Amino acid sequence: MPNPVVHFEIIGTAPGQLQEYYGKLFGWTFELGDTSSAEVSEPGAYGFVPDSIAGINGGVGGGPSLRPKVLFYVGVEDVGAALSQAESLGGRRVFGPDGAPGQLVVAQFTDPEGNLIGLAGPA
Repeated sequence: MPNPVVHFEIIGTAPGQLQEYYGKLFGWTFELGDTSSAEVSEPGAYGFVPDSIAGINGGVGGGPSLRPKVLFYVGVEDVGAALSQAESLGGRRVFGPDGAPGQLVVAQFTDPEGNLIGLAGPA
C-alpha cells in the first residue's frame, strides 16, 4: 500500500478524562506532549499512545476549544500536494499544511461526504 494509515487520534473537550477512560478501557498509557499543530490539540494536553501498545502511532488529546472527533492520518510524501488533490476531487480543506517541514507536516480535509481525514508527511 503506497499511502498507509500512520496515525489515529481521539479528540475531545476534556482530554485528561478521555485519556483516563481509554487507559482503563484498553490499558493504554500516554506520554503527554504537544502536537505539530494547535489545530489538533491544546498545548500539553495531547497524550501519545506508543505504537507498541496501540498497533499504530496514535494519541488522545484536545481541549475546551476543540470539537470531539475520531480520525486517522494517511502518510503521504507531500502534504500540500495531497491536500490540493483532495480538494480537486471534491474534498474541502479544514486546515494545513501545518507543522515542521522535514520533520512532520499535517493537514485535515473532509471528503465529499463530510468525513474528516488527516494527512501526515515530511513535507
